[in-house]
Amino acid sequence: MGRQLDADSLIGQLNRSSPPSLDSLYIVSGDEPLLAIEACDALRAAANRAGFSERISMTLDARSDWSAVIGATQNVSLFGDRRLVDVAIPSGKPGKTGADTLLKLADMAGGGVLADTMLLISLPRLDKATRNTKWAAGLFGVATSVEVSTVERPALPHWIAQRLARQNQQLDRETLEWMADKVEGNLLAAFQEIQKLGLLYPEGKLSAQDVEQAVLNVARYDVFGLRDAMLGGNPARALSILAGLRAEGEALPLVLWAVGEEVRVLARLAAAQAAGNDMQAELRRLRVFGQREQLLRQALNRVSPGSWPAAVQHAHDIDRLIKGLKVPGRLDDPWEELGRLALRIAISRPRRPRGMAA
Repeated sequence: MGRQLDADSLIGQLNRSSPPSLDSLYIVSGDEPLLAIEACDALRAAANRAGFSERISMTLDARSDWSAVIGATQNVSLFGDRRLVDVAIPSGKPGKTGADTLLKLADMAGGGVLADTMLLISLPRLDKATRNTKWAAGLFGVATSVEVSTVERPALPHWIAQRLARQNQQLDRETLEWMADKVEGNLLAAFQEIQKLGLLYPEGKLSAQDVEQAVLNVARYDVFGLRDAMLGGNPARALSILAGLRAEGEALPLVLWAVGEEVRVLARLAAAQAAGNDMQAELRRLRVFGQREQLLRQALNRVSPGSWPAAVQHAHDIDRLIKGLKVPGRLDDPWEELGRLALRIAISRPRRPRGMAA
C-alpha cells in the first residue's frame, strides 16, 4: 500500500538514516514550486548516497515517447549501477499511452521487480477528477507520495521563522509579519530574503532594523524586477534585467520559477475570467495581493486570453532545456528562450480594456 508524507517529514526522514532507506517509487506533487523542488532534490541526494549513481531524467506529456520510461527501468548498466529514473509530468496529463505506462510502472513497483531502480515522478497538484483516474489511483496506491502543501499568507510568518531557525537565526513576531507583507505572500521571495539574512548577519536574534535594511536593499538586478517589467509591458527593461541576472550568475532555475509562476497564475486567472468566476475570490485563493495584483490585472487586460496556454508550454519547454533536453522549435540556450518568453508577454498589444468583475 502507498503512504503519504509531507515535505518536511520526508526530508527529516531521509536525513536521519545513513545510508537512507528508500522505496522504489516516489511521487512529489503540489503547486508550490520551491517546496516541490526541495523535496525532489532531497530524494535525488538520498538516492545518490544510497548508491543510485546513475540518473535518467525525462520531462513528458501526452505527446511524448513513453516507451523510453520502461526502457530506462530495464536496460541494465554494464557496471551494475543502481539507477534513478526521474520523470516530470508538468501538465499532469500523460495521455492514454502515458497512463498505460504509469500503470505498468505501478505494477512493477508493487511487484518488487525494481530492485536496482528507483522511480521519482513529479506532478502538479492533481484535481479531483484526475486523482480519481485509473493511472493516478494505481500510482498513489503503491507509491510513497509527498504532497507539497501551499503555504497560505497567515502561515507565512511561521514558515519564515522555521527557515530562519535552520540557519540559527530568530526574529520577533512583528518583524516576521512585516517580512511576510513585504514579499506579498510569495514563497520564493521569502526564501530569497531568508538566504540573504543568513549571508549578511551572524547567528542569533536579528534586530528589526537590520532585517528592514536587508530586505529593502535589493540588488540592481533581481527576479522580481524582471517580473514587474514583463507584466508591466516594458520589454526593454525586462531584457536589461534578464541580461543583468545572467551576468551576475543568478541561478537560471530560480529565474524561471519567478517568471513561470506568474505565467501559470495568469493562465488560471484568464481561464477563471473567461468562465465568469469571481475574480477577486480567485486572486485571494492564489494569494495575490498589493502591487502584484495590479500588475497581473494589467497583464490580463493587455494580453489575449488565448495566449496563456502557449506561454505555459513555453515555460515547460525552457525547463526541459535547462535539464539538457532538446525541444523542437526552441533555441538551445535556455536564457535566450527565457528572454523570448518575457518578450511575448511584455510586448503583447493592448486589447480593448475589459473589466474584471469583483
